[in-house]
Amino acid sequence: MNFRLMTVAGLALALAGCTTVGPAKNAVEARWNGQPAGIFFAKFGPPTSDVESGSSTVYSWKGGYKTRRTPAEYAKTTDGKRGKKIANAKTEYLSCSVQLTVTSDYVIRSIRVAGGSTDWCTEFLTADKAK
Repeated sequence: MNFRLMTVAGLALALAGCTTVGPAKNAVEARWNGQPAGIFFAKFGPPTSDVESGSSTVYSWKGGYKTRRTPAEYAKTTDGKRGKKIANAKTEYLSCSVQLTVTSDYVIRSIRVAGGSTDWCTEFLTADKAK
């Protein structure tokens, strides 16, 4: 009887320690949910702030700063020369802000893009920089 009770108690403790991560809604979540937060912060830099919320902590992070310049576009004339301007040159200042909810054992439970271009955040946070 004691063995059965200890087995059930051990199983209950093991299941209580498991954290579930819901299905990923985007590529950033697919890449980072369930990963150690230390890997994220080592790769992208430290968080700007944190707030404890029960057994988890919500970290705010901002980074991925980049200036992207797009040159003006011109129509081609029939003789192959540059014609009339059809689009102005533009400069974009890109950055990314995310909020990470991290469990007490420092595992990312959820990550949410909180500011900046969602496309840029996805590109920056899911790119493999090992090249």
